Amino acid sequence: MQTVVITGGSRGIGAAAVEAFAARGDRVFFLYEKNQEAARAVAEKTGATPICCDVARGNQVKEAFAQIPDVDVLICNAGIMYFGLLSQMAEADWDRLFDVNVKGIYQCVNAAMPAFLRKQRGCIITVSSMWGQVGASCEAAYSATKGAVIGLTKALSKELGPSGIRVNCVAPGVILTDMCAGLEEETLSGLAEDTPLGRNGNPEDVAKAMVYLAEADFVTGQVLGVSGGFVM
Repeated sequence: MQTVVITGGSRGIGAAAVEAFAARGDRVFFLYEKNQEAARAVAEKTGATPICCDVARGNQVKEAFAQIPDVDVLICNAGIMYFGLLSQMAEADWDRLFDVNVKGIYQCVNAAMPAFLRKQRGCIITVSSMWGQVGASCEAAYSATKGAVIGLTKALSKELGPSGIRVNCVAPGVILTDMCAGLEEETLSGLAEDTPLGRNGNPEDVAKAMVYLAEADFVTGQVLGVSGGFVM
C-alpha cells in the first residue's frame, strides 16, 4: 500500500484519480480549496482523507503536508483556467493563474521532497494540457502555464532521477469536466469529430494514465498525451 497525495481532488480529473488510487488499496489524501461539499462526497465514496488547502499558499501547503504521515506518489492536479483575449486579461488574473498552475506544483513538490529523499524513491505526476503542447487561441495565459508545467516536469526528472524520484506529466485533451461546462453541445460535438478516436475524454481516462505512470518504474521525464489523438 502506497500513500498517494492528489491536489485538486474534489471534482473532475482529481476526483477520478482519488477513486482510482483508492480502488488499488492505496492510502489517499487529497487537497481541495473551496468546495467542501464535493470534497466530503469524494471522501465518503472512496475513504480518502480530504484536506482544505490553497496550493498557491506556501504556509497552507506546509500545514497540509504536516497532516500526511508519508508520501510515495504526488499528483499535482490542481489547476484553473482563463478564457479570453490576452490584451483584455487583468494582471491579477495572470498572476493567480501562474500561482495555482505553476507555483502550486513548486509548493507541493517541496513539501513532499523530505519524504522522497529519505526513502530515495518517489513518483511525481504533473498535469499539463494539450494546449501546453501546442497553444490555444484565447487561452494564451493558460497555455503558458501548462507549457511551463511540461518544462518543469522534464527539468525535475533530470534533477531528481539520481535520487530515485520519477517525474512525469499527463497532457489531457478535451475532457468532459466542469471546464467544459460553458461549451455548447455543437462545439463539443465538433471537438469529438476532430479527435481521431471520435469522442471526447472523461476524467477516468486521465486517471488510468496516472495509475500507469505511478506503476511504470522505468519511465520518467515523459509527457503522456491523453487526448484521443487530438494532439500528436
